[in-house]
Amino acid sequence: MKKTSDENTLMKTMDSDHGAGDSEREATGNMKNKPVSIIIPVYNEEKAIVQQIESIEHVLNQKGIMHEIIVVDDGSSDRTREKALTTNVRVMFHKENKGYGAALKTGINAASYETVVTIDADGTYPADAIPELLKNADEYDMVVGARIGSNVQIPFIRKPAKWFLRKLAEYLAGRKIPDLNSGLRVMKKSLVERFHHILPSGFSFTTTMTLALYCNDYSIYYHPIDYNHRIGNSKIRPFDTYRFLILILRTIVYFNPLKVFLPLGGILFAMGFAKFIYDLFLANLSESAILGFLGASIIWAIGLLSDQIAKIGLGSRLK
Repeated sequence: MKKTSDENTLMKTMDSDHGAGDSEREATGNMKNKPVSIIIPVYNEEKAIVQQIESIEHVLNQKGIMHEIIVVDDGSSDRTREKALTTNVRVMFHKENKGYGAALKTGINAASYETVVTIDADGTYPADAIPELLKNADEYDMVVGARIGSNVQIPFIRKPAKWFLRKLAEYLAGRKIPDLNSGLRVMKKSLVERFHHILPSGFSFTTTMTLALYCNDYSIYYHPIDYNHRIGNSKIRPFDTYRFLILILRTIVYFNPLKVFLPLGGILFAMGFAKFIYDLFLANLSESAILGFLGASIIWAIGLLSDQIAKIGLGSRLK
């Protein structure tokens, strides 16, 4: 059953939500009774994979949380798979590198349990944050570890692009998004399967999942976490920023096209109107003013048609 999202993105610290005492013991008890599947997508992380697995195992065993860990080696060319096989977890692999999202989909499809936790293998996300996220898994459709804690080590060169993409996503989704593409999150396997057909195989898997849930009025909770220096080299390249930008626009057009087409048409209309006013002083109506009005009308018409198609498509998916 789909939950109704609050008017604004719900953000709060776990300390304010779950104090010591009965409520905390109740939340811990629920976690123990509900098993979870931990999905770790990995590509060329031989230096970090064993340490990350051991950290997750230690935290979950300490909290008494029943779990399985699935490592998906996405065609690594180093000793990642060999290292992972030395542990007592389930290891799956792709014969060739298909992408971060493809590895996540493989792991989630193979998960035995409905509650799924995704976490990267490079040591950036703290394993001890997983139980905190799980405390809200029943109340929200997705719980995200937002990298807004007291110790966040994001390379400075990435910050401008991340800020721009986040602000664009917030405008198009109409929600506050503290962390657009965090790799640490808790979600329902059935919910991922519902949007499986639009989830990409690249790094934009998490971005698409976030926007898809917001555009369909699901609820998302953001829990502040720290973000450590990664072990090894990053797999993200400058060109990925462009891919994220296209992905955000494509996802919003898919679910809420008027958010894109109305402003674009408005820009053309404003340009045409400004030229029309200028032409009045010259007593000569130019073709550029007419083209501005005509272009705005066409874009708005396409937007309205796209919106009707999106609503019909959403209605058919809900049946």
